[in-house]
Amino acid sequence: MSVLNIRKAKREGARLVIGISGPSGSGKTRTAIELAYGLVNYNPEKIGFLDTENRRGSLYADVLREHSTHPTETEFWIGDLDAPFSPQRYTDAILQFQKAGVEVLIIDSTSHEWEGQGGCEDIAEQRARGGMKDWATAKREHKKFMNALLTTDMHIISCIRARPKVEISKVKGESGRLETVVEDRGMMPICEKNFMFEMTASMMMMDEGRAQIVMKCPGDLRGILGRESGYITSADGAALRAWVDGAKQLDPEVEKYRNRLRSVTENGEQYVTESWGKVPAKIRKALGDDFLASLQASAREFDSQRQAATNDGGAGVAALNAKLAGEQKAA
Repeated sequence: MSVLNIRKAKREGARLVIGISGPSGSGKTRTAIELAYGLVNYNPEKIGFLDTENRRGSLYADVLREHSTHPTETEFWIGDLDAPFSPQRYTDAILQFQKAGVEVLIIDSTSHEWEGQGGCEDIAEQRARGGMKDWATAKREHKKFMNALLTTDMHIISCIRARPKVEISKVKGESGRLETVVEDRGMMPICEKNFMFEMTASMMMMDEGRAQIVMKCPGDLRGILGRESGYITSADGAALRAWVDGAKQLDPEVEKYRNRLRSVTENGEQYVTESWGKVPAKIRKALGDDFLASLQASAREFDSQRQAATNDGGAGVAALNAKLAGEQKAA
């Protein structure tokens, strides 16, 4: 039974997911627009902007008109996402921009998916039983959102809010009594704890965009996104595009079906089989039997997990909730 489509490693069909975190006023939005502008070869019609910040993205409509090297009257596309900020609504919005033909999507911000109204924290709270939050369901919904983020046809630039975080603990003092200790953990992104490391590259913005703290960056991109000093501009976006274009270019129509088929395996083997049957014959041939076998293996595992959850009468879910609740306290 084929679980993997094993092949020779090549740098091809690169899609970037970039995380830009920082407090209000740190330059996240402007940096994201600059990067996106260069990444689309200075064609604003290929940029989408998913705005969850009460239409603040519209305040940046003139940025490209006043651009220092490539001024343009052409506007980028923008869509406003209002509460509830559930992972599913984010996913639906991403797919809507993808259907519109956008090449680079800015999401400002993804923090609402985690702690906004109707986001993961609300999902865990609303489904609480016996005083225990339902983190199993919240995490499951978040993973669906992450899957959409990582398998889309578009490059994604995610803006993430950040704020100072302190950790309060009790320790035994010299007197033998418990004392409260407050530990400053610095500026922390507001997102699921692994989110920033799921990105191709991620950073924390500082000094109104003049400096950055790199959290993750591949070696090939260090000179573009890993300098940690100076503004990140559209020239850096153009350099990213050159890096992407240096990879083997794949048939975009084939890749569109590859990504969309990968994103539906959670619906089970029957759904995958039906979806595969709707794919044009020439695309099925290009994707190949090994790819179909790997899809089916993933779908069967999703079916198996659902069946196991049903058979244990919810005991496994309760145990997972307890484990996740402990992780949230530690985070």
